[in-house]
Amino acid sequence: MSGANMDKSITLPADEIFRNLENAKRFAIDIGGSLTKLAYYSTVQHKVAKVRSFDHTGKDADQALLYEISEQEEITARLHFIKFENTYIETCLDFIKDHLVNTDTKVIKATGGGAYKFKDLIEKKLGLKVDKEDEMTCLIKGCNFVLKNIPHEAFVYVKHADPEFRFQTTHPNIFPYLLVNIGSGVSIVKVETEDKFERIGGSSIGGGTFWGLGALLTKTKKFDELLQLAAKGQHTNVDMLVKDIYGGGYQILGLTGNLIASSFGKSSTVDKEFSKEDMAKSLLHMISNDIGQLACLYAKQHNLSQVYFGGFFIRGHPVTMHTITYSINFFSKGEVQALFLRHEGYLGAIGAFLKGAEEDNPNLYSWGENYAGSSGLMSTSPDVFPMQRSRSGTFSFDMLEMDRLERQLVNLPLLFDPSSYVPDTVDLTEDAMAREYWLTCFEDALEGVAKRAVASQPDAKDAADRAGKFQQKYWNKLQTLRHQPFAYGSLTVRSLLDTREHCLNEFNFPDPYSKVKQKENDIALKCYQKVIRSLDALGWEEKQFALVKGLLAGNVFDWGAKAVSEVLQTDPEFGFEEAKKKLQGEFVVWARI
Repeated sequence: MSGANMDKSITLPADEIFRNLENAKRFAIDIGGSLTKLAYYSTVQHKVAKVRSFDHTGKDADQALLYEISEQEEITARLHFIKFENTYIETCLDFIKDHLVNTDTKVIKATGGGAYKFKDLIEKKLGLKVDKEDEMTCLIKGCNFVLKNIPHEAFVYVKHADPEFRFQTTHPNIFPYLLVNIGSGVSIVKVETEDKFERIGGSSIGGGTFWGLGALLTKTKKFDELLQLAAKGQHTNVDMLVKDIYGGGYQILGLTGNLIASSFGKSSTVDKEFSKEDMAKSLLHMISNDIGQLACLYAKQHNLSQVYFGGFFIRGHPVTMHTITYSINFFSKGEVQALFLRHEGYLGAIGAFLKGAEEDNPNLYSWGENYAGSSGLMSTSPDVFPMQRSRSGTFSFDMLEMDRLERQLVNLPLLFDPSSYVPDTVDLTEDAMAREYWLTCFEDALEGVAKRAVASQPDAKDAADRAGKFQQKYWNKLQTLRHQPFAYGSLTVRSLLDTREHCLNEFNFPDPYSKVKQKENDIALKCYQKVIRSLDALGWEEKQFALVKGLLAGNVFDWGAKAVSEVLQTDPEFGFEEAKKKLQGEFVVWARI
């Protein structure tokens, strides 16, 4: 296939996109009508902090080193997913060909309607045989994977709420559920197990209908431009409402006056020109309402309460999500929940990759989102769409990276109900004051963390340069979270720490506090026996109080509280006993209670 109509005039930012390409081992691709989603598996070499303890039998513990922390090189697995417009597919394939060092695979798994269209181009550019996989099978495999592995993947959208995104915790058992995939048409799939699913219905009225009729009505040919028009429109100028017919609500039937009685109903009775924005909004409402009602009926018929919506029609667009949510709530009377996915655009690519990697048993591992290498869910502003992130000229792309964890994650068996357990006490997306406080705390501490990172590797000549890059990257992440606190799901202190850790690892700083920990822990361990003996000498009640007070004092140090940092800087001799004496009165009262 000729690349004459494709944009080759851009330069790809190698440090931001197609990362670790030189270590890529396996590829998969999902090509839709307008977007390409590429997946590949790579290995990543980075430093990890390892602890080694020593045997002190018969030695003077006051003089000997109890343990040491050292940094070692480790190789781990990473999954990369990149989404870009089909316009740039030849440029991206050329980039991959030029930067691919060696790969074990001779085949690229492909899915999506465009896999056949671009088959010859892919095989010619990459020298890999295109092996096509069933689109629906890939979609379900991808959906199962993200629901199991990515916390806060699914969310409810509530217009005008604060926050408008309400994320769901990962449930240990995701089945059964209904997946409503809205592409050109609509497919409704009941998913019962990892490998058992059935298409139970669908409709020819879907995203293609909105695009086609929208183009006829507004002369606007681009899908995202239609969505932009719809966001600015007022559908009541075009739609006939219940109150337009009855002068108010139809109470006997439970219909409110503002309910749409007839989509485009006014166009036959009002003699005037309608704006493109109003027609696009009316059309979006009409199709979204129809899909929502259809999904609701199938969900109720099959006794399913969880309904996930995906496909290019959604695109994280607030008007679309709101209309579908409203429709589901209205027709189900609140019994069925409309859920959307942060990474729904990657489901097919993830599924195609999993099909090609079955010999590696990727489902036997747990995977975690690498915040340092993932784009986030964007603002719901009508002028900003989740997939439009210009980083190089007009080239728009989106990324998701996932790291394979050392061991498979399981729920703590002592939890009464793992599905309802939330480890974080405060969701910073819901508390603006707390969000501002913690974001400022992490910003203020950033320079100090960078200095600690450099100090942790005194023999590395490039440590200062890497620390500067870490500082800039994490600062950018914090600014993103200021404007889009829901970018990576629910925002918590823990997720801020995780993001910082990912950014540190990105620039080969496994633990900037390793030297400090070694020094302080060594001193603390030498005091251990003395503390235990003093506790043993106390009565039962005094011992409980001492334990609680000690825990509080220890946590003050562990939190790295600003007040403690300032004390340590001015008084290096400030220690654990001094910390206990400095505890505020209310902590002491609380401890006694």
